[in-house]
This record gives sequence, structure tokens and C-alpha cells, in this order.
Amino acid sequence: MKKILKHFFVLFICTYIYSVDEELILSQEFPDKLSDFRFFKDASAQVPHDKVIPYELISTLFSDYSYKQRWVYVPNEKKAKYQEDWVFNFPTGSALIKTFYYPIDERNPELGKNLLETRLLLKKDQGWEAVSYAWNKEQNEAFKKIAGKTINVSWTDFMGEERDVRYRVPNVNQCKECHDADDKISPIGPKARNINKDFAFKEDTFNQLTYWMNRQIIDEYPLDLVSPVDWTDESKDINDRVRSYLDINCGHCHSPTGNANSTGLYLHLNETRNINLGVFKKPVATGRGSGGLKYSIVPGEPEESILLHRMISMDPGVMMPESGRALTHTEAVEMVRDWILLMED
Repeated sequence: MKKILKHFFVLFICTYIYSVDEELILSQEFPDKLSDFRFFKDASAQVPHDKVIPYELISTLFSDYSYKQRWVYVPNEKKAKYQEDWVFNFPTGSALIKTFYYPIDERNPELGKNLLETRLLLKKDQGWEAVSYAWNKEQNEAFKKIAGKTINVSWTDFMGEERDVRYRVPNVNQCKECHDADDKISPIGPKARNINKDFAFKEDTFNQLTYWMNRQIIDEYPLDLVSPVDWTDESKDINDRVRSYLDINCGHCHSPTGNANSTGLYLHLNETRNINLGVFKKPVATGRGSGGLKYSIVPGEPEESILLHRMISMDPGVMMPESGRALTHTEAVEMVRDWILLMED
């Protein structure tokens, strides 16, 4: 009997230690340490709990050239429901986890990573709530940063150049700037169309939507999804690449439900009206953000287009997005410039 009780006790302790803490996800207070949630078996190595599933987006939001790892957690026996043209409707108790990092050297991933922050979106009874955790210098724990934090970081890029940036961990209010839809916090990335791609899971390589179905964390999804493309894939049509880039980087605000809905400039993937995409569209209230230019996009004239002007600018009162970057995304600027040049009046 003692052996049975001992075995049960050990099993209980192991199960408790290696289970995600669902009570903390639902709690009204955020814990001080990321590890308290138990999302990771090995936090420093970013090895997730078995129930915490990694995923990638087809095209990703630019954040000063930082890299990102993403995971999703859905409570047992619950499923996220498909929503057309929107993120899955995740059940209460779900978590979306995203770690930002720079490789030490982009040319040699084996040299390791510099973990910066892990952002959480937690689905509570009253809806989604956001919080950020900044990693310490020892890279063995991340701590809650309600007021945000600035991190001076450097890395070596693919060309062997040393790059530096003042990386900004957002405060809670800044999270709302991007994650706002109809005055409520909402995820941006995990729409069915955005994750409709293959991913190398530990078991094998599968389409992510198929894998999520097999893991029983979603209920269904349509087989005829119209998905974005990887904007970095130069074999794809430039219009598809630019529209995919604008969708993930700008479309969450520049949409009928986003923070920039009053501008009438809608850059989400499903917009088809040229005027709402910015072609010969006069700005509503950009002030000096327009740079003295008349239209968001002037076909064939990138240097006369406000859209490109604000992508290039590093002036806090001009640049777009207004927060979340300290560098100009050079490659995207070149792509958008080529796209506007190819436009016909």
C-alpha cells in the first residue's frame, strides 16, 4: 500500500510541476516571473511544455529585425473556433506566447540567442489581457514589465556587420495600440489564413492547421482559404508580397475595426477598393506626417507617396507604425517603392 501511495504521490508531483498553471492564466494578477506559468520545460532553451504548441506565421510583423518564436496553449477538452477573416475564437484559459530575440550571429545560429522579452496574451473570463516579461542578463528568467523597458542590444547580421538597436519592451498601453479591435484587446496573428503553412514539429513536418486539428485545439477551418504569401519570397508576385506585408504590419490598425479606422486607409488583405488602399487618397488628419505630400499612393511616383514617406521616416511624429520600431525596414521600403513604380495611373 505504501508503494502505491508513494507512486501516486510522485505521479501527482510530476504532473503538477510539468503542467501549465491554468489558474494563473485566469488570475486577475500577473505573476512577477514568466516561469510561474510553467509554459516551458526549459525556459532558457525555449523548450515548451508538451501542451504548448509552436507555430509560425506566413508573413511576420517587423520589429527592428528581431526574431520571434510563437506558441499557443489551449486548455484540455476545449477548442478554438474558426472565424472568417479573423483570428480563431480561443476559449477562456488559452494563452498566446511570443518570445522576441536576436541571434548572436545570423550567420551561425549555433552560437545562440539573446532573449529579449516574452509577450503573453491571456484569455480570461472578461476577454484578452496582455503583459510583457523581459529576460534577465543571465537568460534564465523573465520578469514582468508593466511600464515597459529599453534594452540596448547588438547582433551580427548576415553580412557580418555589427548592428545595434535600442529595443523597446512595450508598456501595457502600447500593447493596446496594435492589439485593439472594436475597443477590445485582440490577437493579430493566428488567423487561419496566416498559419496555413507547413511547420517542422518534433514529430514531423505538417501543415499547421492540420496539426492543430489533430491536436484537437481547433474545431474546423475551410479548405479554400485565401492566404497571404511570404513577403520575403521574391519568386512571388510583387503585388501579393506587398499586400501580405501591409496586411500583417499595418492591416490590424488600418481596417474598419482597428485604431486607424477613421482614416479610411485600409491595408488588410481583403481590401479591394483602390481608394481605400491609398491610391490617390488624400489623408484625413496626418498633419506634418504627410510630409507636404498630397496622396497616400501616387502610382508610378513612390517619392510622392505618403505611405512610403512614413515607412522611411524615423521621426516619432511622422513614422508608421508610430511605435514598435527604432529602425527603418530597408528591404520592405525597397519592395514598396518598386511596387508603386510598377503601378499604372
